[in-house]
Amino acid sequence: MLRIDFVTIFPRMFDPLLAEGVIARGIKQNLLEVKAWDLRDYASDRHRSTDDEAYGGGPGMVMLAEPVLRCVESLRVAGRGSASPTLAPHIILTSPQGRAFTQDVAKELSSHEWLVFLCGRYEGFDERIRETLQPDEISVGDFVVSGGELPAMLMADAVGRMIEGVVGNSGSVAEDSFFNGLLDYPHYTRPLELRGMRVPDILLSGHHENIRKWRKEQALRRTRELRPDLLEKADLDDEAQEILRRLENETP
Repeated sequence: MLRIDFVTIFPRMFDPLLAEGVIARGIKQNLLEVKAWDLRDYASDRHRSTDDEAYGGGPGMVMLAEPVLRCVESLRVAGRGSASPTLAPHIILTSPQGRAFTQDVAKELSSHEWLVFLCGRYEGFDERIRETLQPDEISVGDFVVSGGELPAMLMADAVGRMIEGVVGNSGSVAEDSFFNGLLDYPHYTRPLELRGMRVPDILLSGHHENIRKWRKEQALRRTRELRPDLLEKADLDDEAQEILRRLENETP
């Protein structure tokens, strides 16, 4: 079982994640244990403050360190009560300055038994949170959103579907875009013909080996056209390399 905790000032933002979709399915199957912690419950004043003005001036507010540290200490105690007494959480800080989140990072995170996402707001966290917790800082892209909740949910969904049994058909995960370093091949379903566009005949042939080769070629073709940078680090077998050579020799 994978345990996932979210530390946030907006715990209700996670209600849809816990009620519908892949994460909810994993919870129902007892493959995932997920909880959102309200950071305001760990504030030290009657106003339940979780942020304050920055020392040195400047615009925006900064997340206070003490509520975050208190919350992490509490969830560590609670988590160990339902797991191994020595189990330590892998703490993730959603941050635009962190390492880029990729499918490989999702696979890496899925190998942990316990993940804790710290969801920042405003101008970010007091630096002493980083110094104390030494979190794994991860970014979902070179852009800024209002808080870390959406990036945390995105990462949790990507990681959760890696857990065996969460997705009904494990083959669906193995064939996802980026799982093997390539974009996915095109998919078709009913009807056979739609507005003059017909399903490729090879998919109707029943010849599984030819279909496999066609899909592999389409994945390579799409990756070459849309994300050629992925091919530089993809682990391609001899068949894939031969297909690529043929594609490069095609007349434009």
